[in-house]
Amino acid sequence: MKKNSGPRPNPGIMQITPYKQGAWKLKGKQKIIKLSSNETPLGPSPKAVQAYLQEVKTLSHYNDGTSAELRQTIAKIRGLEPEKIVCGAGSDELIALIIQAYAGLGDEVLYSEHGFLMYPISALKVGAVPVTAKEKNLRADPAAILNSVTKKTKIIFLANPNNPTGSYLTAAELRNLRKKLPAEILLVIDAAYAEYADAKDYGDGLELAETTNNTIVLNTFSKIYGLAALRLGWSYSCPEIADVLNRVRGPFNVSAPAQAAGAAAIADVKFTAKAKAHNKKWLPWLAGKLAGIGIKTYPSAGNFLLVEFPGTRGKTATAADEYLKENGIIVRRMEAYSLPKCLRITIGMAAENQAVFKTLTKFMK
Repeated sequence: MKKNSGPRPNPGIMQITPYKQGAWKLKGKQKIIKLSSNETPLGPSPKAVQAYLQEVKTLSHYNDGTSAELRQTIAKIRGLEPEKIVCGAGSDELIALIIQAYAGLGDEVLYSEHGFLMYPISALKVGAVPVTAKEKNLRADPAAILNSVTKKTKIIFLANPNNPTGSYLTAAELRNLRKKLPAEILLVIDAAYAEYADAKDYGDGLELAETTNNTIVLNTFSKIYGLAALRLGWSYSCPEIADVLNRVRGPFNVSAPAQAAGAAAIADVKFTAKAKAHNKKWLPWLAGKLAGIGIKTYPSAGNFLLVEFPGTRGKTATAADEYLKENGIIVRRMEAYSLPKCLRITIGMAAENQAVFKTLTKFMK
């Protein structure tokens, strides 16, 4: 009798390299400085914490499946239309829902060379083919993206600002890219770090989502709003796309505590401004200090720095990472993003940033 080989997963599943989150603990170290996941060092708004705790009283009740209050609050603060907003369990879920809805077996999902790893992972889940477009100087290249489009291309993901490079495309470049793309291709602009970007020529894509029927903008509460543990994100698009996403998402995909905390967090504009001001002060400070000791730092519109090590006489990214760990500091290795010479360092509190500089100064000597 032939031995049963067991059930087989769908095409693409076994090609997935599981996403590996940033480290959060070190063996033998009680006190650590965690700068590996681009979390805000200020934590969430106290008003968001209070709103979250209020939900403890009704944990036995189902949440609002439409996230109505949260969507209305987002719309009010950002000047948007609530019916065009879809909330999800982090932008990770929304990425997966978009691909599930608009791509399938053999279709191509295009993204920039050093883009977020969840794009190819979610594409492979549905049997689609992830395709990368070359970047130019660690920056998305609109020309390369257009040249990579084929008849099989269904979706283009563009993180803006991009993680882990910190680079961005201007509002004009986004408009021009959308104009030149075939109308049937969905452009997804992942604006997870938009709140940190303050360059005059930057655009978060919401204008395109407002004026076209083939553009989606993704946002998250995991970064500047400090709610990473709650898994909360939202998308903005035309009503037709919002309707599609509402059909494929789970009926209660965003928990009540997450909805309440999210609404309070985005409404606390003073606290958000405080978090942005902290980053605006310390990101250039750390970039300048590291450049001064021979570590190349790339310009960043986010709350992190991509830094490159010379690679000579043991001064490699791997060696630097190990040295930082020995001193209780966790940053992010970049091999998974094809940047083996680099580390990504989240901007922390003042003492944490100073500790990174002090430790890497000793390492470079």
